[in-house]
Amino acid sequence: MYGPSTLDISRFQVAGINYKKTDAAVRGQYAISPEVYSLILANSASYGINELFILSTCNRTEIYAIASDASQLINLLCSYTQGDIETFKSLAYIKNGMPAIEHLFNVSAGLDSQILGDYEIIGQIKQAVKFSKEHLRIGAFIERLVNSILQSSKTIKNQTELSGGTVSVSFSAVQYIRQNVPDLASKSILLSGIGKIGRNTCKNLVDYLPVNNITLINRTDEKAKHLAQELGLKSASYSHLPEEVKKADIIIVATNAPTPTILAKDIKGHGKKLLIDLSIPYNVELEANELHGVVLVNVDELSKLRD
Repeated sequence: MYGPSTLDISRFQVAGINYKKTDAAVRGQYAISPEVYSLILANSASYGINELFILSTCNRTEIYAIASDASQLINLLCSYTQGDIETFKSLAYIKNGMPAIEHLFNVSAGLDSQILGDYEIIGQIKQAVKFSKEHLRIGAFIERLVNSILQSSKTIKNQTELSGGTVSVSFSAVQYIRQNVPDLASKSILLSGIGKIGRNTCKNLVDYLPVNNITLINRTDEKAKHLAQELGLKSASYSHLPEEVKKADIIIVATNAPTPTILAKDIKGHGKKLLIDLSIPYNVELEANELHGVVLVNVDELSKLRD
């Protein structure tokens, strides 16, 4: 554990970008995979930062840290992402002290999300902090602060209607399908990727759509097989992804690969298809949207859905 017993609160900093000033393509340049996150944590001390966590979702990439200057956060983050420092600075918000704390409370409550009241964000914060803590990069101040936002988020969810209606990207995907795809019972759905968002999407598909033909695929085959058995669905090996793409009517992608996993050539000539890309960076090749009979929807478009 790092961090002194007392802390000048102004040293708590956040630097980030989100959907308000960037589209999904730009956010993808600063997205952090688990492998990159590990590298950042392992090398943060060389940038003068011992206490930090990074929140990287489809809406945002933010680095929270105890540091003397926000430039330390930006230099660290941009050293391990595809985007350059100058672009990040031109689009970023930088806060310290109480404004940074208030920002974290707003984010955790879903007040700063693309979909107001997004209930998935608090789980993503918990996961990000847990990962950083496992790498000994969470000290007493951030731990107390995170405990406070978890309590606050729980109170908001239980005592307000903020999280009613369309309140997550995964549920928005289901809403979009329900509103735009006729004769759903006859359709086949392929879900690629069963991380946090993928699992939530899968459960929403089962709960809210009259579709029985759902196939799960994950880079780790056992995870897909286990979830499929739990929910009474089918699974397929990741090596069979191109074949499953050709057969499906609706394809939902919730993977975090650095490059597209669904290619236009795998879709071309195989009938009408709806593709929903929940990934940042995009994991469906953009050229797929130019194919006849193919509709491609990404997270920015889904955020426009409202109950």
